[in-house]
Amino acid sequence: MVVERSASIEALLEERRRFPVPEEFGKRANVRDPGIYKRAARNPEAFWARVAQELHWFKKWDRVLEWNPPFAKWFLGGKLNVSYNCLDRHLDTPRKNKAAIIWEGEPGDDRVLTYQDLHREVCRFANALKSLGVKKGDRVTIYLPMIPELPIAMLACARIGAPHSVVFGGFSAESLRDRINDSQAKILITSDGGYRRGTIVPLKRSADEAVQGAPSVEKVVVVRRVGDKSGATMQEGRDLWWHELVQGQPLTCPPEEMDSEDMLYILYTSGTTGKPKGVVHTTAGYLVGTYATTRWVFDLKEEDTYWCTADIGWVTGHSYIVYGPLASGAASIMYEGAPDFPDRDRFWAIIEKYRVNVFYTAPTAIRTFMRWGEEYPKRHDLSSLRLLGTVGEPINPEAWVWYWKHIGGERCPVVDTWWQTETGMILISPLPGLTTLKPGSATFPLPGIEADVVDEQGNSVPLGGGGYLVITRPWPAMLRTIYGDPDRYVKQYWSRYPNLYFTGDGAKRDEEGYFWLLGRVDDVIKVSAHRLSTMEIESALVDHSAVAESAVIGKADEVKGEAIVAFVTLKNGVNQSPELINELKQHVVRKIGAIARPEQIIFTAELPKTRSGKIMRRLLRDVAEGRALGDTTTLADPAVVQALKDKYGEEGEA
Repeated sequence: MVVERSASIEALLEERRRFPVPEEFGKRANVRDPGIYKRAARNPEAFWARVAQELHWFKKWDRVLEWNPPFAKWFLGGKLNVSYNCLDRHLDTPRKNKAAIIWEGEPGDDRVLTYQDLHREVCRFANALKSLGVKKGDRVTIYLPMIPELPIAMLACARIGAPHSVVFGGFSAESLRDRINDSQAKILITSDGGYRRGTIVPLKRSADEAVQGAPSVEKVVVVRRVGDKSGATMQEGRDLWWHELVQGQPLTCPPEEMDSEDMLYILYTSGTTGKPKGVVHTTAGYLVGTYATTRWVFDLKEEDTYWCTADIGWVTGHSYIVYGPLASGAASIMYEGAPDFPDRDRFWAIIEKYRVNVFYTAPTAIRTFMRWGEEYPKRHDLSSLRLLGTVGEPINPEAWVWYWKHIGGERCPVVDTWWQTETGMILISPLPGLTTLKPGSATFPLPGIEADVVDEQGNSVPLGGGGYLVITRPWPAMLRTIYGDPDRYVKQYWSRYPNLYFTGDGAKRDEEGYFWLLGRVDDVIKVSAHRLSTMEIESALVDHSAVAESAVIGKADEVKGEAIVAFVTLKNGVNQSPELINELKQHVVRKIGAIARPEQIIFTAELPKTRSGKIMRRLLRDVAEGRALGDTTTLADPAVVQALKDKYGEEGEA
């Protein structure tokens, strides 16, 4: 069976609470005609073409979709520019002087960029990149904290047709180097440092280490964020300060006319083989999808202030901080720091300060807020909020209701959204002006999206049943390939079922057709909505001189969604100790980054394996979560896992 936590699944499907659309909200909603679903299903291509017409095109497309499974092309023959659609398009409207990005730094500094300001800064930096020899098609890696220069750099790359690859600032030097080398990036953009919970994150130091093994990088552009406290050093001839580079650059830069299918960006996501996958998103379909879903799902009005709390290093930040909101003309908050610094009410203080209307965050954060208690949101006036959203993993009903009650004041619809790095855009979500909500359910596929739940053989499962979530027809923002590896693209997403996109997630549909997402079914762990490969973490552990073998699993965690548990076999002669546990955890941090730090490390003389040598991670999950052991008949030695279970039961937290 796809999903092992059957008791919790059944509890989900027994959820009986219903939250209809508030009457006043429904009257003003951007989407309030239920006929939109039927229109989209009747002729999906015509439906998406109508959405695309709302954007600016230098040349209109000749054909909406070319589908040669599993390869899709959208809006063939069209010419447009993403940066133009996010900026220039608004400059002849009253939005010219509207806030585009409202930035709050962790130490409390702030900055507001209007659409006109942002246009000017993007043009200056686009010209700066061109002065460094960056041409259409050249890749640019961006390794920055959550500061305005990050979206400016992305939009500047889009303006001149240079695909960007943003690497999350929490990744290690080694992870950064791997991504630079895979994309063969010509330029690296970083900063001297950033802030996280009052400490300085030395990004430039990691960047220097990464570039030592990345010969494709010709120049490193450095934003001065922290100053002398960062301890950053500059290498003459290679490193350039951002502020010096943009000085004197022209304030306008003509946008490159990009083909609909030209690459916009590469974003690396963890895969089951351990090697990160470079997901490729192209220009037109991605912009159409993110623009449409921003307007539909978040119901953004001209006067709204919108805040997505994600980091731009992940796809949520790409699609719903940068491209979707800016193409929609929204005023968007961008925050550099953590939710608990300097105190646990930081998010609520920001909502009050900027009178935020639409708030989008992760279930992990919501569960953390629940644990901290109601006193923190109660300190602040949250009455400006009118819509709440969740992203990154399934949300349990109790967290959903707490969010609705204590943050939304029992008046705000909650849109639980399902999508992936690969999908580029939200695919399953309520339409807040139409959908009756069920806590814990992402409800239905959006108009123009066709999804199904299938069994092992690919047969559609009747309502009330569970299986694998698949997407049954192409959608505009879908990934086009894995960078440099089209065979892996086909194998990863399209080989399991002919012409069906395999999401890697389990799902059930209840008797009313509502979708309930159940999390990953492959060897990818979601920790606080961040996707991490078990293979990648295992490889990092085995890299340590004391480790002979390791197996990593995700253990259910009420706050993070999943916590990383590593089972480790040591080499002969190496002694177990608490000091070694800490050393191994730090080794993983150095190799991958702090987000991959194991919650627990459990030493074991042997790992449970099948007769063919495959590690049975399913049984390790049973051990870690205290369940009765599943079927052990295929094990080479069933006593191994029983001994491990007995030991784990005695030791508890290792």
